Amino acid sequence: MFGLDLNGLTGEVVTRRNLKYEAARQEWNRSIQKFPLIIVYASEVKDVSNAIKWAVKNQIDLRIRSGGHHYEGYSVGNNVLVIDISRLNTIKMDSSSRTITAGGGVRNEQLYEFAGKRGYPFPGGTCPTVGVSGYVLGGGWGYSSRFLGLGCDSLIELELVNAEGELVKASKNKNKDLFWACKGAGGGNFGVVVSMTFRLPPKIGSVTLVQLYRPEASPAVMEQFLLTWQKWLTKADRKMTISATLYDSSSEGMAIFGRGFYYGPPDEAKKILAPFLKIIGMEISAEEKTFLEAVREVAETYPPSEKFKSTGRFVYKPYTRDEIRTLAELIQNKPPGSIFAGFTVYALGGKVKDVNPEETAFYYRNARYIAGIQSVWEEDRFASANQRWVVQRFQTLESLTEGSFVNFPISELKNYETAYFGGNAERLRKVHDRYDPSRVFQFPQAIR
Repeated sequence: MFGLDLNGLTGEVVTRRNLKYEAARQEWNRSIQKFPLIIVYASEVKDVSNAIKWAVKNQIDLRIRSGGHHYEGYSVGNNVLVIDISRLNTIKMDSSSRTITAGGGVRNEQLYEFAGKRGYPFPGGTCPTVGVSGYVLGGGWGYSSRFLGLGCDSLIELELVNAEGELVKASKNKNKDLFWACKGAGGGNFGVVVSMTFRLPPKIGSVTLVQLYRPEASPAVMEQFLLTWQKWLTKADRKMTISATLYDSSSEGMAIFGRGFYYGPPDEAKKILAPFLKIIGMEISAEEKTFLEAVREVAETYPPSEKFKSTGRFVYKPYTRDEIRTLAELIQNKPPGSIFAGFTVYALGGKVKDVNPEETAFYYRNARYIAGIQSVWEEDRFASANQRWVVQRFQTLESLTEGSFVNFPISELKNYETAYFGGNAERLRKVHDRYDPSRVFQFPQAIR
């Protein structure tokens, strides 16, 4: 360990000589292969505090990991100390105030199970193993966003361990600037979040899980879909939030698949989605389920890991037919070795837009939707070709959009602070100066 004394570290400490190290260093995105110096699995807040103090004393860079889903792998790194908070996963509920307090390591699936079994929905993400803290710190988009708001909009208090190893509380009444910043500025900037308290929505009986599918979709069909999408979304009922992907996969070829939730009955959901039936061959389903059944069904479609490159940008305007054609062409000619190349649209508006862009650190409240590009591969020899393919298409997407989603990051992004945080970037720098003046919490795209 380069002569380092590990005394002072608590929790489970995994070093390169440990048999658990190889598995412990892996991210969900298996294309990320980093070799940290030490991984500390924190079971208590004091383990987090001790790790921060030890890293500062020994001048070792820190990384913070909850679910390990950062697209570019910034929750790990070479020769760093990783504070893994996945074991801080307790959940408590106060029924009288309809609030739920989750440890910083709780994942979507755990919070869904806890809330769902009690009859409550929660505006979490789509992937079950994503850490709720990272999801919320970046804003948090999911299939309830247009109706219940972003994940961060339900946050009422958090606790984090700061650069001095001290526990700090933040809410609208205490450390208000820190609380504001933690609602959309992304994880890893201000400290290690160890607890989050949310106000739950009222109980519900059921939701409708909707799906759209168009197999064998030609470029012309994909263009028709995007034209329909942008017109449909301007008047869509806020009780419905969906995403849809235009893709070329090794198993299906060219196709379109969409999915989401409607907080109402199936017959209403089908009427809302009726404009898409004008696309010949489009199949639409709408099934009533409990909230927990719906999120479980979505969860089953996610693999345990992938090798991928993916990112997303914000769309503010309706596109011309030529621009729509340009977007549809992004997934034509997928790269060698790609098993899935896709262009995805994620609906915004509704309750997301009800909040002023300056009210939280999540600036892009007025965007119509998020547009993302991705490629997935299996063999390492194709990694570079797939990554270049995404970066090249990102440049086209960048020219047609206005900002980048911090939860869908891309390492090649220039002027990333402005891109991620828009008009809130300067205020975030000031908050960072106040709470981490020594820049203990740093990573490749940290607030500077």
